[in-house]
Amino acid sequence: MNEVLVEIITIGDELLIGQIVDTNSAWMAKELNKEGFRVKQITSVSDNESHILEATDLAFRRADVVLMTGGLGPTKDDITKQTLCNYFQTELVFNSSVIDTIKELFKTRPNVINELTFNQAYVPKTATIIQNKRGTAPVTWFEKGGKVLVSMPGVPSEMEWVMSYEVLPRLKAYFKTPSLLHKSVLVYGYPESALAIKLTDWENALPAYIKLAYLPTPGMVKLRLTGSLPDSHQLETAIETELITLRSILGKSILAEEDIPVEAVIGRLLKEKGLKLATAESCTGGNIAHLITTIPGSSEYFNGSVVAYSNDVKIQSLGVSPESLSAHGAVSQEVVEQMATSVLKCFGADVAVAVSGIAGPDGGTEEKPVGTIWICVCTNNKLISRRFQFGQLRTRNISMASLAAFALIKELLETE
Repeated sequence: MNEVLVEIITIGDELLIGQIVDTNSAWMAKELNKEGFRVKQITSVSDNESHILEATDLAFRRADVVLMTGGLGPTKDDITKQTLCNYFQTELVFNSSVIDTIKELFKTRPNVINELTFNQAYVPKTATIIQNKRGTAPVTWFEKGGKVLVSMPGVPSEMEWVMSYEVLPRLKAYFKTPSLLHKSVLVYGYPESALAIKLTDWENALPAYIKLAYLPTPGMVKLRLTGSLPDSHQLETAIETELITLRSILGKSILAEEDIPVEAVIGRLLKEKGLKLATAESCTGGNIAHLITTIPGSSEYFNGSVVAYSNDVKIQSLGVSPESLSAHGAVSQEVVEQMATSVLKCFGADVAVAVSGIAGPDGGTEEKPVGTIWICVCTNNKLISRRFQFGQLRTRNISMASLAAFALIKELLETE
């Protein structure tokens, strides 16, 4: 069974001048992949007839399906409909069902319907018309030599509705697609190159129908396995077999085997164990608490946080010893351990994490250069503290310290 290739074309000068961001392509690509279609290319073009015609012609050479968004409004700058008539050598004709759909959509706001709105009822004669239940611009479906072009509105809410309820079901009925499965593995503690070296033998032994991609972010690498086979059960079994080997190679460096935020991984662990978390943050400025609370339902496992940026707050709010600060400095094992154990007790939590470091770009010394971070995680029974050395970039150091804190929490919870 051959794979079905898709090209996405987004139309609009506003995309090319940066006035709006093209979110349509990302959404479509994700949904298409779920259904076994492979996006070959994404192209953005201006509201120019020759540009649209050229992009359409090239897309049909590369792909089986061309999905087009934008340029379907009622104003003069929206030229997609007429341009497609020229491409498919057809003409615009009046379609009364489009007007019926528009009247139903705006029955409580009849003043919205005017002469320009009625112009939306003129559609390409040879196209299959798909009614847009979320807007005035109808969707047009063209077929050419066993290939398909679908033109949809560029308004995200309208495009998402017609894709979900009309276009994708029709594409699935028109084409036979192989099973396509993506599996993401979040790996902590390896630079991309070092991880690739460690996985060389495993990667080389992957079957031809499973591809591996490395997607690095600061402090973490996302491995994405993509498999394609006619039989979905056989594909799932094959990928699980590869994951068993991968687990034996990477062990606890694997933070998750799905594409979710690490803070969601930690939240799930805390919830499963019925534990409450508290944080004491200095150089991260509350970022760890912020990330935790971006996850819905975090109130079930997060008690609160102290942002102890100054030494006075560390002393007054967290009971850090002035002698420890004087002898070892705020960025030290002694201080970060006192911060963690104190916030654990003060907030009545089961687990606590504390962070203190030098985010930069200044403040570093020869002994403690910029990027030096101490992190401590603890429960009533166990404590882990560790020094990290990141880089020179402030925001990157904050992000990496937050990620390292989550990794340490996971390590602690899995050994409790």
